[in-house]
Amino acid sequence: MEDWLADFMEEERLPESFRQTVDEICRPFADRAAEWRADFGRTAFAGLCGPQGSGKSTIATVTARLLADQGLNVVALSLDDFYLGREARGWMAGKVHRLLQVRGPPGTHDVSLACAVLDHLRQPVATPLPAFDKASDERKPKSQWREIEGPADVVILEGWCVGARPEPAERLRTALNPLERRDDPTGAWRGYVNRQLAEPYQALFARLDRLVLLQAPGFEVVRSWRAEQEAKLRARTGQGMSDAQVGQFVQHYERLTRWILEEMPGRADWTIRLNPDRTPIPLTP
Repeated sequence: MEDWLADFMEEERLPESFRQTVDEICRPFADRAAEWRADFGRTAFAGLCGPQGSGKSTIATVTARLLADQGLNVVALSLDDFYLGREARGWMAGKVHRLLQVRGPPGTHDVSLACAVLDHLRQPVATPLPAFDKASDERKPKSQWREIEGPADVVILEGWCVGARPEPAERLRTALNPLERRDDPTGAWRGYVNRQLAEPYQALFARLDRLVLLQAPGFEVVRSWRAEQEAKLRARTGQGMSDAQVGQFVQHYERLTRWILEEMPGRADWTIRLNPDRTPIPLTP
C-alpha cells in the first residue's frame, strides 16, 4: 500500500501531512464502509460531503483504493460528473434566473441521471459512469465514460452539497453577500435553488445509507482553500481564477455551505472536523 500511496501523493502533489488524513480518515472510512456492506448484505451507498477545497475527492479516491485492496468492488463518484452542460444551464438561465448559468448549486445537476446510475450499480450488469469535463464545461462523450461491472459492494458519492437539506424559508429573505444583493435582489435564484434541494435532490440523497461530513472551521477557510486550488491550477496549467475571481465565484456557494456547516453535523453519521490545513482534528476522549 505504501508504494501506491507514495506514488499517488507525488502525482497529486500532496503534502506529507496527507498521511495523517489517510490514517485518521481514509482507513477508518474504508473499514466502516466494509462493515456497512457486510451488515446490509447488499451495495452500501455512502455520501461524503465537504466544502470546496476540503479534499473530499482525494479522500474518496484513496478510500476506494483501500476498499479495493480488501477485495471489494467499489466505485467513487463525484456529484460534479452529473452537471448539466452549458446549453441546458443556458436554457434555465433564460427561463428561470441568469445565475443558473453557473454550475455548482442545486438545480445545475442532472439528478435523474444520478439516481438512475446509483440504482443501476446494484445490478449484476455493467454500468457506464458519466464524466464531466470542466475545461469544456460539457459532459464527456459516452465513449470516454468509465464502466464498472456490478453489483458494486460500496459506492461513495462525494460532493460539496451531498446530503444537504433545504434552508428554512425565513432564512432566504435577506441577501447574504454582494452577489445576492446585486444579482438576486428578489430572492428568485436562492428560492429556486432551495426548492430544487427540497425535491429532486432529496430523492437522490435518500438512496444514501450513510453520510460523512468533512467540517471546515468556517466559510472564510473554505474561501482560502478554493483560492489555493486555483493557484495550484494556474501553476500547473497556466489557467485558473485569480484570488479576486475566486472571491466572486464562491459567493454562489456561500449560503448553502454556511447552512451545511451549521445544520449537518447534528445528523451526519460521522462528522470529521478539519483544521485550517485540512488535517483532521482528533476526537476528544
